[in-house]
Amino acid sequence: MDIRKLNDDIAVMPQLTPDQMQELADKGYRSVICNRPDGEGADQPTYDEIAKAAKKAGLEARYLPIVSGKVQDDDAQAFGALLRELPGPVLAYCRTGTRSATLWSLSQADRLTPPDILAATKAAGYDMAGVVRRIVNGGKTPTDEGDAKFDVVIVGGGAAGIAVSASLKSRKPGLSVALLDPADIHYYQPGWTMVGGGVFEAATTARTMASLIPQGVHWIKSAVAAFEPQNNAVILDGCRVVKYNRLIVCPGLKLDWHAVDGLVETLGKNGVTSNYRYDLAPYTWELVKGLREGRALFTQPPMPIKCAGAPQKALYLSGDHWFRTGRLKNIDIQFMNAGGVLFGVKDYVPALESYIQKYGADLSFFHNLVAVDGPGKKATFRVAKPDTDPTEVTVEFDMMHVCPPQTAPDFIRVSPLADAAGWVDVDQATLRHKSFDNIWSLGDVMNAPNAKTAAAARMQAPIVAENLVADIRGGSPKAMYNGYGSCPLTVEKGKIVLAEFGYGGALLPSFPTWLIDGTKPTRAAWILKEQILPPVYWKAMLRGREWMAKPEKVTAG
Repeated sequence: MDIRKLNDDIAVMPQLTPDQMQELADKGYRSVICNRPDGEGADQPTYDEIAKAAKKAGLEARYLPIVSGKVQDDDAQAFGALLRELPGPVLAYCRTGTRSATLWSLSQADRLTPPDILAATKAAGYDMAGVVRRIVNGGKTPTDEGDAKFDVVIVGGGAAGIAVSASLKSRKPGLSVALLDPADIHYYQPGWTMVGGGVFEAATTARTMASLIPQGVHWIKSAVAAFEPQNNAVILDGCRVVKYNRLIVCPGLKLDWHAVDGLVETLGKNGVTSNYRYDLAPYTWELVKGLREGRALFTQPPMPIKCAGAPQKALYLSGDHWFRTGRLKNIDIQFMNAGGVLFGVKDYVPALESYIQKYGADLSFFHNLVAVDGPGKKATFRVAKPDTDPTEVTVEFDMMHVCPPQTAPDFIRVSPLADAAGWVDVDQATLRHKSFDNIWSLGDVMNAPNAKTAAAARMQAPIVAENLVADIRGGSPKAMYNGYGSCPLTVEKGKIVLAEFGYGGALLPSFPTWLIDGTKPTRAAWILKEQILPPVYWKAMLRGREWMAKPEKVTAG
């Protein structure tokens, strides 16, 4: 039987036969809904036959026939009423299961989020793209689309979104561009490591979104609910529709704090902190200053994450403070890494390992944080070493810096734009979508195998702008992305290992080695991070001034 569960209470499937009723009952189902009109197919049993067999098997049965492709709002309401009335679990069926899945989707739209509904139906093998607007509209057919249309629509107002909007406007000022983002505040997230290390004040990393959006770019202050790439449309919360000629997708990624049991309840107290949140980075510095003895845990989840070096940056700056204040001998530093290496590009590992030794930190690889008991000061890790059975270990702590698990945003993962892992599916050189020629993506949300850093977005923005404008003019892509990313690893206050690399771990240094040798800790790299990069971010990258970020041209051959 081709039973496809949507959740524990409802499943759908293609055409049922009377002789399958007892098997359904044996599987624990208690009710059946028929959504297929009698006489639709020559080999189709009638509802009366189904109902008779269902009664014999002890199942409730109901008939809610729907003509294929014509699910009405009232039908969805009636389906929802049946789900409330009938004993569960319920199984609904039609010819393929699509009508039943559609009825469930619309009936649940006022109580589940669109991503939850789309994820459940997608997992069951049903595409709800045709009714996504109705799902976003609470299960009802929109009466007024109220379309706005732009040459280019940009999803996301983070580093990538504002940078690419500025780069577009600098190349083609007459373009009508809309940027979609509900946030009031824009953050310079690379600065949060420095906040947690007592170097920057948190307020210096935040500015109003309105002050940063380039002149002439229309800011639509709303969240995206779904995509309709077949209609060149983006559906916003509230079912407003924005249409585009070309689309750029860069909403960043989702920090999945809830993926670690007990973490949300203890963040910001009980010694549990994270530099991945604006309001928590100052607490990191409070804990570092206040810890005089005990155990300090630093965690890193499975890849991909934004700024893969950030979890250990927190360790290094903390260790440096304890070293300078003479407390290091009384503090047990533990780095619990879900991965199998300290850093993914081997050329930088020797310098980093020397600091691990300096701070006396213990490295535990293949340790993934799964639960936190804040009041009890205990952290539980799932240990999954190669060729061994997974185990769990619980470690006590006095302070813990957590890097949360990270995924693509829900509305991306369930969209037609996503690959099997949930990331926007692009060509890694041109950053153009593999299936939709008028869509590009950059930043943390797309699936090119590069490091997810602000430095990567700084390079990607001009490339996307260049290629999109070339497309408008009827040409081929003009620029290609080599995977560049940068991770300034703050190994001590005043010195940084400036990791710069591209696809395959190839080293891509921006400076001559006499100025900055990226494989060694240097004072010059610290000055770059502390004094030069913040104004470059605010005054160049976000304003379309492509300092050291001019696109590399595509060559024939």
